[in-house]
Amino acid sequence: MGVILALRKLDALVEGGAAGRRICTLGPIIHNPQVLAEYAAKGVVTADSPADIPPGATVVIRAHGVPKNILETLKESGVEIVDATCPKVKKAQLLIATEAREGRVLLLFGEETHAEVKGLLSYAEAGAFVFDSRAKLDAFPLEKGTRYCLAAQTTQDRDSFDAIAGKLESSPTYDVKVLHTICDATRERQDETVRIAGDVDFMIVVGGFDSGNTRRLVQVATGRHKHCLHVESARDLPLDELSRVPKIGLTAGASTPKSLIDEIHRLLESGEQSPGWRTPADSRELPDRKAAG
Repeated sequence: MGVILALRKLDALVEGGAAGRRICTLGPIIHNPQVLAEYAAKGVVTADSPADIPPGATVVIRAHGVPKNILETLKESGVEIVDATCPKVKKAQLLIATEAREGRVLLLFGEETHAEVKGLLSYAEAGAFVFDSRAKLDAFPLEKGTRYCLAAQTTQDRDSFDAIAGKLESSPTYDVKVLHTICDATRERQDETVRIAGDVDFMIVVGGFDSGNTRRLVQVATGRHKHCLHVESARDLPLDELSRVPKIGLTAGASTPKSLIDEIHRLLESGEQSPGWRTPADSRELPDRKAAG
């Protein structure tokens, strides 16, 4: 939903001409290189920071959201702001802000360098600790008497989060309030991946290599002891090798265009190769770099 809403807002600006203003996104609107290339061809500029945004431009806040201080900087600069933050991310920000006002320190299950996580942390005014594994949380010295809240990046693995939450909630030693911030659509996609992986010999996950929710699907599949290949486009498919696999499962990240999924689906069923295809040698290298399991 967040991806669709963000792209609709950007499409409306592009189609309407934004009243002659330069259209910029602060960071990539979504983590999908094919989509970004299409918008770049339409004149949309991806700015790395507020300083890169020209005066008078229209700025789209991407689906991942931005830190509070960045938003304030944009407001002070006088640019037109179109907020395309995913509603689920916005809800997580507000939940964290509410608990921070109560003095709770945030324990955040997520990737520290991810744009969404940086935004969420900006609302944790009572302090925060970010971890991307149960082992890292176990190594963190929780303090008796300190009040905590536990939340997750909206695209994190649900089973891992539930296990962590269950352990903390059952502890008589620490005061931890659990915030359920993982997106329902993310949960459904992960559940579907588990179901498909249980019925096939090999999984293919389509989506940007920088996409957190896509990488999570790879983790979910490999966590079920399935060989899995993460590809960005049809050109990444080693069809010669895949032709020897009896049964293949296909899924994709939330920001992957349906047209790309359909193309890969067709090629897997037909085995056809298209112009500009990778050489067999290049294809054989792909599983070593992007596969797991």
